[in-house]
Amino acid sequence: MPLHADAHGDPAASKVVLVHGFTQTRRSWAPLVPRLARHHRVLAVDAPAHGRSADHRTDLAEGANLLGETGGCAAYIGYSMGGRLALHLALQRPELVERVVLVGATGGLDTEEERSQRRAADEVLAIELERDGLDAFLERWLANPLFATLPKDPAALEDRRENTVEGLADSLRRTGTGTQEPLWGHLPQLSMPALLVVGERDEKFTVLANRLADGWGGPARVAVIADAGHACHVEQPEAFLDLVMPFLDEGQRTASPAANSNP
Repeated sequence: MPLHADAHGDPAASKVVLVHGFTQTRRSWAPLVPRLARHHRVLAVDAPAHGRSADHRTDLAEGANLLGETGGCAAYIGYSMGGRLALHLALQRPELVERVVLVGATGGLDTEEERSQRRAADEVLAIELERDGLDAFLERWLANPLFATLPKDPAALEDRRENTVEGLADSLRRTGTGTQEPLWGHLPQLSMPALLVVGERDEKFTVLANRLADGWGGPARVAVIADAGHACHVEQPEAFLDLVMPFLDEGQRTASPAANSNP
């Protein structure tokens, strides 16, 4: 069964699939959807174990398959965990990914020691979540220095409360970065255009974005949003769209000659 997704815009327009980060839901993209939907068919997906897809308990590979089943042939925009799902889909089903925007994403941890340490840390988080409940966990999660520049938005917090303890704990255990086999060596296989977006203040993921771009087989570039952190698309939605909309339009211009060649 496909993942849950909210659809916006003209069904006949080019498709863009939005994939959120850990503890978010499809509704985290709400500030960006109206502008995107003027020119595109937008599918905002609930990732596995999140929101209305809470009963889909998968690892990253199967989650990517579900994402492709849900979104089909489209441009994909993924943030953090959603970026890792989109990257897996691009490698597993490249024919479905016309172009991809990865926001604060990574190709994985390089060594088994690093992955083992991350799995252990995520297991601790999962146990704390199951012990203390959703609200206490979300409060601690959003206090992470990674989100220091993220506005304290009561509506966004309420959206995260659509998740379940069981779903998020499963996501930590099955789709955390420690479970991800490093994908860096597979990047040269990718021929679709990529835009790697990071916040200026997110130094760790700026390094990772440049590494993704350097290894990418097709055209790839890094774009930095000024005065923003890890969740740069939430902190600066208009600046994010100013970067992403032209990138998506490039795909429409590229596709139009072929489309016009058919009667």
